[in-house]
Amino acid sequence: MRVLNISQVDTIFANGSYPIEFLFFYKHKLQTDKIRSALRKLSSSFWPVFGEYGDGIIYFDKYEEKNYFIEEVIDEEFEIDGEEINISQGNRRFIPTDSKKLFFLKVLQYKNGTILFPKLNHMAGDGYSYFYFLSALAMLCKNSNQALEKMFSPCHERTMLKDFQYRIKVPYLKTENRNLTLKVEKIPKSSIRTIIKETSSNFGKAVSTNDILSAMIVKKLTEIRADQFGNEFHLTIPIDVRSQIKEYGRYFFGNALMFHVTEFITKEIFECSIEELAVEIRTGMPEINKENYLKYLKSFEEIIMNKQTEKLKPYNPETGCLVTNLSAMPSDKLDFGTGNPDFIYPLTTGKNAAAILSDKDNFILRLVY
Repeated sequence: MRVLNISQVDTIFANGSYPIEFLFFYKHKLQTDKIRSALRKLSSSFWPVFGEYGDGIIYFDKYEEKNYFIEEVIDEEFEIDGEEINISQGNRRFIPTDSKKLFFLKVLQYKNGTILFPKLNHMAGDGYSYFYFLSALAMLCKNSNQALEKMFSPCHERTMLKDFQYRIKVPYLKTENRNLTLKVEKIPKSSIRTIIKETSSNFGKAVSTNDILSAMIVKKLTEIRADQFGNEFHLTIPIDVRSQIKEYGRYFFGNALMFHVTEFITKEIFECSIEELAVEIRTGMPEINKENYLKYLKSFEEIIMNKQTEKLKPYNPETGCLVTNLSAMPSDKLDFGTGNPDFIYPLTTGKNAAAILSDKDNFILRLVY
């Protein structure tokens, strides 16, 4: 049996919260024999994906297909043009909720194409890890004769920067039946480029696309839910640290994240422009280096030592929002043999959480509240 100690950041997801779930639709039907074979092969190099979690340890014994894969035929056509919220609610019923495994793939064969529902427990890895694994799966489906060792070499050393052991039993989070509202808005990319230029000219500060879009989300959410938030509003942005922490690098598989919080005075959000909020977000961004990240990891240990485990969560939806940028999804690497997906839809939802997506000409803001 293989075992792996989780990292300090992993403790956020010890209760099974925030699984990563997407719907991928392919107009040209997929033959799943190669997918099933590739899953079995990847269970060696990506073994934590196929493991279970308990008391601070990810462990894996052996691969049995029935625990990770199921295929179903639906005698109807999938409607791509359906309303966003209907797609989410209508297809969520197909995703298993009782599996103890950290990964599961559900395949639905419709009359007009194939849907893949890959679900990854966030304990196994972050969004980068999710697409790293799916890209490897897709590549292996098309190149099954290549040597696996030469194609994929994920790094699973989660505590390489700082030794850590977590042995606290955490009850699994039960999904609440809440009535959440989904709001989707398209923002032309050309307009964002214009705002960035004007912000640089007016404030002498370079801001990013993510700064502008996050500022828009903060503005929209506080206007919609003006009655909910108190004197302060907390914007949480997950930052992938792989490119700044050389010990991790692009092959690190796990949660290489820093959840950075920008604090606003709620009433000032209404008074500030999008540009002003974006400048504030950019000004508060931390410098990501090994020293600062070690301090960040230590902050988790202090929370645990002080028995404040209720603070181990990505963000507090009662005091602010979480904004995740998914605009650079590697959809071009998800060709399982019949072409790239024709439709992608994120299924993970959370109160006061927003995702930034994109198409050719627009950024797409997907806000749940």
